[in-house]
Amino acid sequence: MEDTALAQVRIVLVRPIGPLNVGAVARVMKNMGLSQLVLVDPQCEHLGEQARTMALHAADILESAQLFTSLPEALQSCARAIATTARDRRLSLHLEAPRTALPWLLEGRPSALIFGPEDRGLSNDDLKYAQRFIRIASSDAYPSLNLAQAVGICCYELYQSIGEGERDITPQPFAEENSASLEMLEQYYQQLESVLLKIGYLYPHTATSRMAKFRLLFNRAQPSTTEVAMLRGILSQIEWALSTRSASVSNAPLPSEKS
Repeated sequence: MEDTALAQVRIVLVRPIGPLNVGAVARVMKNMGLSQLVLVDPQCEHLGEQARTMALHAADILESAQLFTSLPEALQSCARAIATTARDRRLSLHLEAPRTALPWLLEGRPSALIFGPEDRGLSNDDLKYAQRFIRIASSDAYPSLNLAQAVGICCYELYQSIGEGERDITPQPFAEENSASLEMLEQYYQQLESVLLKIGYLYPHTATSRMAKFRLLFNRAQPSTTEVAMLRGILSQIEWALSTRSASVSNAPLPSEKS
């Protein structure tokens, strides 16, 4: 398959339930020039007869699909990720239209477009790994879209966002000053949570909800590789200061008893 900008976008299905949907997704991906199908903890047989029947001439997309047990693993080496959601889920998400947001995935590669399972969509925990969020507007009479239909709409918008003269352009690697990878950001979040717990800003029972807000903040800011390295350097210095103070306190001589 051609090495186009579209081919660098991963279509990530998180815990898909229906093999017919997975097959239909593979077919519409091939229709629109996308080739990277990623399945996270699939709940169906993606290489079975039903999936192959729906994929038709896109069986190669199914056969080359990458399988992962978790979403962070599926996003390794990606620098940009957009998640699809039908509602805000009380995370104060800024929801955008596919036509507005999706071209951003083509400005820097590799990137990912994430879809949730058919029955409930992406969880709040899944959403924290994305930087932007899209909602496909639909009629209030029946707002819920089928998974394959949602993927089809997004793949079409991605295809339309590439001009005829640009479809065969080989994407260039990210420059150093471009956005940090999602993997690098995840390492920063792990270190940030550890430090905030040590200094008492976070408590174990509130860490998850507080860190979700920090993730939204930094994901929205899209820090560069250099900026994330600077932030991690600050955290490392804080950890060093904490350990030095702890050592000084433990080595301090005990006060002598008064007679």
